[in-house]
Amino acid sequence: MASTPPELDGFHFIRLLGSGGFSDVFLYEQELPKRSVAVKVLLTDSVDEAARSRFVTEANVMARLSAHPFIATIFHAGVSGDERPYLVMEYCSGPSLADRLKRERIPVEDALRTGVRLSSAVATAHGAGILHRDIKPANVLTNAFGWPALTDFGIASALEELPVHTTSLSELRSAGSDTATGSRSVGLSVPWSPPEMFSDDPDPDVRSDIFSLAATLHTLLAGRTPFEIPGRSNGTLDLIGRIERGMITPLDRPDLPPSLTAALRKGMAVRRDDRYGSAVEFARALQRVELELGLAPTSIDVPNLHVTEDRSADHTAEDGVDATRARSVSTIVAQPAPRPKEEHPPAPENSQAAPESTRIRGVAPVSARPADSEPVEHTLLRPAVASSVQDGDDDAPDADEPAPASTRRRLTAWIAAGAAAVVVLGIGAAVIAGALTPGSPSSPRQGGGDDGSIAVTVVPAPVLVSAKRSADGASATIVWKTASPKEGDQYSWVREGTTDAPAVTTRPQVTVSGLTPGTPVCIDVTTIRSGRTSEPLKACAS
Repeated sequence: MASTPPELDGFHFIRLLGSGGFSDVFLYEQELPKRSVAVKVLLTDSVDEAARSRFVTEANVMARLSAHPFIATIFHAGVSGDERPYLVMEYCSGPSLADRLKRERIPVEDALRTGVRLSSAVATAHGAGILHRDIKPANVLTNAFGWPALTDFGIASALEELPVHTTSLSELRSAGSDTATGSRSVGLSVPWSPPEMFSDDPDPDVRSDIFSLAATLHTLLAGRTPFEIPGRSNGTLDLIGRIERGMITPLDRPDLPPSLTAALRKGMAVRRDDRYGSAVEFARALQRVELELGLAPTSIDVPNLHVTEDRSADHTAEDGVDATRARSVSTIVAQPAPRPKEEHPPAPENSQAAPESTRIRGVAPVSARPADSEPVEHTLLRPAVASSVQDGDDDAPDADEPAPASTRRRLTAWIAAGAAAVVVLGIGAAVIAGALTPGSPSSPRQGGGDDGSIAVTVVPAPVLVSAKRSADGASATIVWKTASPKEGDQYSWVREGTTDAPAVTTRPQVTVSGLTPGTPVCIDVTTIRSGRTSEPLKACAS
C-alpha cells in the first residue's frame, strides 16, 4: 500500500504515480511556476542512514546531470514536515520502457534511436565521473516530447569509488532460496547486470554500464530479458548462471540486421575487454546500423568527450569519499536543442508510448510467460557481508548450453577469413553460427537458396593507403581502398573525439580541415555495400 502524500508548501497533490521498494512517487501541481511535477518520497520505514545516503546521492547526481535532454530533470529536494526526504522532478507523462514492452512491439528504428539517446545520457554521466549501475527498462521514462529520460540514480557511484559487496551466485545458493536478496544495503537488478557484479569483490567500470545498456536495448527488441528462456525456469539463480556463461537467448525477429545483433552481443560480452570501451563507441555502432538501414543517424548529445583513466585492480577508495563526488570536466560545450530526426505518419490517438509524436507503430502482443518462470525484474538488494565462492560444479554448464567462448571466437575468425567470398554452409552450421556466435558489425547477411543452403557475404573493410597533413598542418587528407570494389560502394566516416554524425561519401578519400597544427587527427571509416557495413578502419594523420 502506498504511503500518505506529504503536505508540501507551494504544491498541490494530484494522484499516486507509482510505488517502489524504498519510495513512492506522486503527481503534484506546482503553484509557481505552474506545472505538473513528480515528487519522489522516501518511505517512512526506509528512513535510515543508508536510505538517506542513497536519496542524497540521487539528488546530487541528478542535479549535476539533469540539464541533459535524455536525463530526468530534478527541480528541488527537501524534507517534508513529517521528516520524509523528497525529490521534486520533471513529470514524464509517457510510459517507461518496461511499460511499453508490455503492450507493443518496439520497431527496430525506434529501438536504435532510443539506444543512441540513452548512450548519450550514459556517456554524459561517465564524463562526469558517475556510474549509473542500475540501467534497465523500468528506469527509462518517456517525457512530454516522447524522448527517453534516464532516471533513478539512487545507487550511482563515482568512478573512483569501489562499491560494497554485491550478490554472488555462491551466496544465493548458500542462502537456500532462488529469490534471496540479502540485507537491505545496496540495489542490484539481476536480469540486466554484468557478470562482474556477482563476484565477491566487484569492480565495475564504464563497461559495466554498457553491458546493462546493451541488455536494455536487447530487451526492447526481444520483449523479454536477454538471458530469459521461454518455457524454462527463469529465477534469479538461473539468470545469474546464464549471465556468467554468456548464454544470451537469440533474437528471433526477422527484421533485425545481423550487425545489430552483433553490436548487442559485443556490448554484453562476458569479458569486459571484449565489450565497447565507452558508451560513445556503442552509440557509434548503433549509428552504423542506422546507416545500413537507410536511416538518418541519431545525433550523440554529450558535453565534450572526457576520457577517464582505468583504475588498477589494487586501487582502493579514499576514506570519506562521497558517492556523489564527480570527476570534473574541463570544458562544457553548449548542447543544441534536441530535435526529431525524421518525419513519419501520425501515431494512433491512443498511443501514449510513441517516442516521437509523428511516429506510427504496429502493435503486437508480447507472449505471456508462465507465472512460475517469470524472471526477477526488480532491483534486488545486495548483502553487506561476503560469502566465499563455492568451487566445484557450481558454474558447470548444462548439456544444452552454448559452446565455450573460445570455440565461438574460432568460428567467428573462420567466417571473417572468407572476406568478399560466398560460402555455402549447411542449415545446421548456420543456425549454430547465428544463435551462438557473437558477431561483429560486418556479420553476414543470410539468404536461403532453393536447396536449403545459406549464402553468407562479408563486406571488406577499408585498407589505409595514405594519411598526410598539409604543409601548414591545418588539414589532413586520408586515402583508403577496398578489396574488389563494386559499383555503388559508399563510405561512412567520422572524426574520433567528436559527437558529429557520420558523413557518407562515394570517394575513397576525405580531407579533414580546421585542425590544430601538431595535433594528431583520427577518423573511423566503414564501407557501405548493398545495405551492409564493414568493420571500421581507424586511420590517423599526425
